[in-house]
Amino acid sequence: MLSRVASSLYWLSRYVERSDGILRMLKINYASSQDTIQEFTWDPVIRISSGGDAESIAEIKNDSRKVVEYLLFNRDNPNSVINMVTLARENARSVQEHIAKDLWQCLNEYYHTVKDPKLLWYVQKDDPITALDILSKQVMLYYGTAESTMERGESRSFMSIGKYLERSIQSIDILDIKFSSVSDNPDLLLDTSYWKHLLLSLGGYELYLKSYREGFTAENILELVMLNKDFPRSAIYAVDNIQRYFGRLKSDQNMEHYNSLSFIIGRLSSNITYSSVYSMKSEGLHNYLVKVRSELYGIGNLMDEYYFANS
Repeated sequence: MLSRVASSLYWLSRYVERSDGILRMLKINYASSQDTIQEFTWDPVIRISSGGDAESIAEIKNDSRKVVEYLLFNRDNPNSVINMVTLARENARSVQEHIAKDLWQCLNEYYHTVKDPKLLWYVQKDDPITALDILSKQVMLYYGTAESTMERGESRSFMSIGKYLERSIQSIDILDIKFSSVSDNPDLLLDTSYWKHLLLSLGGYELYLKSYREGFTAENILELVMLNKDFPRSAIYAVDNIQRYFGRLKSDQNMEHYNSLSFIIGRLSSNITYSSVYSMKSEGLHNYLVKVRSELYGIGNLMDEYYFANS
């Protein structure tokens, strides 16, 4: 497979996954901003999701509708959903012969949906949750179509590596910011709604209730999001899938680079697998998460160097 093709498949998947993460956080946090009786702040979501300038963000961060509009539709924000979907579509367009026709049509529909003026009206005048639900359904349609139509070859492997790399980085970012807020405000440790919203933004609320009977605790949430192999958005689940799909790229033509990157991925998987909540906290949770995130970025950089020819 040409490096240009591999890069486009990998990045279209990362962009779709990033848009999904932003939609999840926006939906949960917008609902929270309307329901909470305590002072609400958009700062954690903006820190994770925004690539815009600080001055523009400062002007809107106390207005929930404007934050949602900014993160969905603002072209000046590199991480807005409309920019993510546009980039995903551009990458898909360049490799149409390598993806199923149904998947291209699905992604094209997602693109036209996010550009629909009616969504902006929902955000500005009506109920932003309606717009977020419409877009979330487009993402789910994309994932279902990809799962049922893509051949199980190199194309799907590069797409899956991109998806799980992006997903693991998102989970680490959310944990790091949420637990940093707890360090600044210890009262949040006992705030049930705080932990509930964290779990909802990752899609882990129901699994948490089934797995833990003693209520919401920081330790259990950390264990679920980092170490639970049954949770699709846990760090270990994502890294294990990166390792799984990368193994399918093994080729006699690129053994040196394959072995080098395979070692790094395996080392990260082992590091997370043989960690515990206690060892993470002993090392310093922020330091531990920064180290894991750095390893994930390193994997992405080496994918670019070894397989995409810095494309």
